[in-house]
Amino acid sequence: MVQKLYVTYNDVHNLCREVAPKILETFNPQLMIAIGGGGYVPARILRSFLKRPGSANIPIQAIGLSLYESLGDNVVEEPGTKVTRTQWLDLTALGSMKNLIGKRILIVDEVDDTRTTLEYAVKELQKDVEAARQALGEGEETQFAIFVLHNKDKPKKGTLPEDITSQGRYFAAVTVGDEWICYPWEAGDIEEHDRNAAEAKAKKAAAAQN
Repeated sequence: MVQKLYVTYNDVHNLCREVAPKILETFNPQLMIAIGGGGYVPARILRSFLKRPGSANIPIQAIGLSLYESLGDNVVEEPGTKVTRTQWLDLTALGSMKNLIGKRILIVDEVDDTRTTLEYAVKELQKDVEAARQALGEGEETQFAIFVLHNKDKPKKGTLPEDITSQGRYFAAVTVGDEWICYPWEAGDIEEHDRNAAEAKAKKAAAAQN
């Protein structure tokens, strides 16, 4: 039976709050790119904790990538094998890709599962920015970092650039086992979702005392 981890909005809020100081201290992003749909809510909450007094809010761009495949009613979805691009950067707000040159960009998603989606996002964004830099003929290197709420402790199919992993630009709020994570924005009945989360936490606390 698949083990489920129920995550509440309060959990998401607290995870973002806990990691934000480290992100500010070591990376200090100038732009956030949320991977839809799971990265939207964490990015918005995280932005509040990344805002420095007297400074403007960090802009948030969104990209849409799909990897999971629906297997029907009441069946847990399984990771697919191909990433589908459903939405990309909004150049009407961004201006052009050249405005990303030399920036510190934080990519946000809810979970690092097989790492396939994150690998695709980083590679495609790096490729687009490098093409713009080459066309301009100059410009500093753009730095990318990653933030996820949950990193699953499992073998990964995708890989991330060494500069992200070796230079401390990969931020995971918490590492969990290979369980199915139920996020609140996916719930049909949020009250039931929160009850399930509370029951699971109570059982875990009781087990820890025995």
